Amino acid sequence: MGQLFALVVIVVAVIVLAKLVRIVPQGYEWTVERFGRYTRTLSPGLHFLVPFIYTIGRKMNMMEQVLDVPSQDVITKDNAVVRVDGVVFYQVLDASKAAYEVANLEQAALALIMTNIRTVLGSMDLDESLSQRDAINAKLLKVVDEATHPWGVKVNRIEIKDIAPPRDLVDSMARQMKAEREKRANILDAEGFRQAAILKAEGEKQSVILAAEGEKEAAFRAAEARERSAEAEAKATAMVSEAIANGNVNALNYFVATKYVEALKEMANSPNQKMLLLPVESSGILGSLAGIAELAKDSLSQQQASTTVRRTPPSIS
Repeated sequence: MGQLFALVVIVVAVIVLAKLVRIVPQGYEWTVERFGRYTRTLSPGLHFLVPFIYTIGRKMNMMEQVLDVPSQDVITKDNAVVRVDGVVFYQVLDASKAAYEVANLEQAALALIMTNIRTVLGSMDLDESLSQRDAINAKLLKVVDEATHPWGVKVNRIEIKDIAPPRDLVDSMARQMKAEREKRANILDAEGFRQAAILKAEGEKQSVILAAEGEKEAAFRAAEARERSAEAEAKATAMVSEAIANGNVNALNYFVATKYVEALKEMANSPNQKMLLLPVESSGILGSLAGIAELAKDSLSQQQASTTVRRTPPSIS
């Protein structure tokens, strides 16, 4: 009997000691209740409680937690049905509020998030919902965070994982994308042909301009050559006239013979003439040639005389 009593005392002592000493692990906070009423919150570490008067109420996880949002069908503004799922990152900041302000924190947060997903996507077109995922996440985060603030919860991030439209819409979007790409390709081809035509026209224009410049330069050179030839002819005529005026008849014979030979050369080179039969006075031509020889001889004699005069030293008186 005594042993049984001792055993009972030992068991009661262990239970009392377990109720007296409480160790809260890191990342958690425990609420303390006195006769069922909340009194305070225990932070991580060692704590002592009066047994049977103070008890542990709720053990709240204060670390950031991840909550998967199950997929659901949502109707967009343009009556397209899409299937949406997501993920939520939240953290309990006030253990007492999270424990006593809401019955089931995770279930309440999940219902709130799913409802707001339908609200946000229902106000957007299909194209907007597919292309503006960041805007959707921002709207959801703002609404859900404000709604969960009275529960002592901070919603850090809400991410839409997937927005899946029906298969027929996906096929239609693929065909639309293909048509848009073909349109851009055709536009690029047309732009390439246009640029090629412009460059070709510019090249032809430059070619015509350069050809005109070449013809202009050639005409200028030909005119300059004719001008110089005319100046030379005029100078030769003047020299012959001056020689005639000085009494040298051989100069006239040279001039006439030169023109006579040039005329015969032109008639001989004519493409329409195969045979040339003209009466030619040989004595006249020979006389002119003789005059040319005399003219050359006189010119040579004058040059030698002038050279002799320049070389004769002055006499010493």
